[in-house]
Amino acid sequence: MIGEHVLAGFVNDAGGREALDLAAAIVGLTGGRLSVATVHPPGLPAAAGEARATLGQVPDILEDVPVELHLQEGRSVARGLTVLASRIGADLIVVGSPEGGARGRIGVGAAADHLLHSATEAVMLAPSGYSPPDALGRITVMYVRRPQCDEAVIRAAQAAERLDVPLRLVTLALGNVGDEGAERLRDDLALAIRLALDSSELLPEDVSAELAEGDDVADALDDVDWPEGELLVCASSEDAAAHRVFLGEVALKVLRAAPCPVTVLPRGYF
Repeated sequence: MIGEHVLAGFVNDAGGREALDLAAAIVGLTGGRLSVATVHPPGLPAAAGEARATLGQVPDILEDVPVELHLQEGRSVARGLTVLASRIGADLIVVGSPEGGARGRIGVGAAADHLLHSATEAVMLAPSGYSPPDALGRITVMYVRRPQCDEAVIRAAQAAERLDVPLRLVTLALGNVGDEGAERLRDDLALAIRLALDSSELLPEDVSAELAEGDDVADALDDVDWPEGELLVCASSEDAAAHRVFLGEVALKVLRAAPCPVTVLPRGYF
């Protein structure tokens, strides 16, 4: 299960603090380790000093949460985080949304965009203004019948079992799919439910599935409920290299419209 060692990228703004809070909440659920890094350009002592001062704020923000601090050189923030995650064995990189974005929605800055198209670890993004609830309420997987999504269902089912929360599978039905198309999508969801049950010890009543219908992605996501405590999981595109994240066009629209944190799994996350 992801979250055994979480790496949060920290900058001194609201998004950085929200990433810290989310990463701390994840390790609180998993019992894993928390590392926090601030990345600075190589060969610039002043930038390194500023990054060190920024990183020094982390213990006060997290208060009593145990944390390992890392000052990391990198030609980009995303590159620095990926290199560090590989070196320390982190399995999840958490970043926040840039300041100035729509509250309650994920904004994709330069670092997040790079991570979503090249990271070797799972990537989690916090919506703007996000504050973790007291408990995780449910894990939802965006599902399309293909191998990467089946892998995501298996991993999410195992995580839901361990964390004692229900699992939901959601498939987008965009535009006028018709009765026959909707029935085919429901058949795919039924198979995915079976996969979730067979790969975990979840009970049938703990696994649900929904079609999210709408004219576009944002409209479809509004068609289903998103209660507090939701965590959304997306699989990488078929275009992703093995063991890397690559978010496709539709999944990127899902991420931008989602009202909760989103985790994107690398292809072949076994």
